[in-house]
Amino acid sequence: MNDMIDIFIGYDSKEIVAYHVLCQSIISNSSRPVRFMPINLSNIGHIFRRQRDILQSTEFSFSRFLVPYLSEYSRWSIFMDCDMLVRVDIAELFALKDERYAVMVCKHDYTPSTSIKFRGNVQTKYEKKNWSSLILFNNSKCASLSRDYVNTASGLELHQFKWLSSEEQIGALPLEWNWLVGEYLYNKGAKIVHFTLGGPYFNDYSTTDYADEWNSVFLQAKSAGK
Repeated sequence: MNDMIDIFIGYDSKEIVAYHVLCQSIISNSSRPVRFMPINLSNIGHIFRRQRDILQSTEFSFSRFLVPYLSEYSRWSIFMDCDMLVRVDIAELFALKDERYAVMVCKHDYTPSTSIKFRGNVQTKYEKKNWSSLILFNNSKCASLSRDYVNTASGLELHQFKWLSSEEQIGALPLEWNWLVGEYLYNKGAKIVHFTLGGPYFNDYSTTDYADEWNSVFLQAKSAGK
């Protein structure tokens, strides 16, 4: 279906509520049909075999790179971390896809402000930090992300897009599409906010920027009518 937007979302068993609120925020704003596919380890054990790395802060740190494989290397797909909130029509993001590129990301250029983030996880610092937290995949141009490669490549090889032949294959999206809460100042015009340090569903981050909006969508997601 040409109108369908395929959205893969990282699923973490310790952030289940984040996944469902993100889906609700997309559903509430989208002008086009969407198809959600959680990247959930318990569903992909037959293709994703690598052991958890001590530096991983989420269960989908590496499995996100299976999106082209799961998409059969065709069409375009969106990958998103679960700790996000979409404030606009996701079709606006999908409309930015450009056939010149293999992937399109927000090219953050910052140094994390903390050494520890949610659940006491170490805040790893490396080049291209958070570029891979939201990716527009042009799947046919990502054939190098084979199942075997994703299972064996190092974290830096994956997250720094070293599986591409050149940096010119990485297209840039405006930062408003992956606005880092707690790292960037509050931005009324942010289109997707990313609770990268910790979401409002954690007590330590219950008053972070955009928490009221997240809680409003949470109430929508759990409503069952009158």
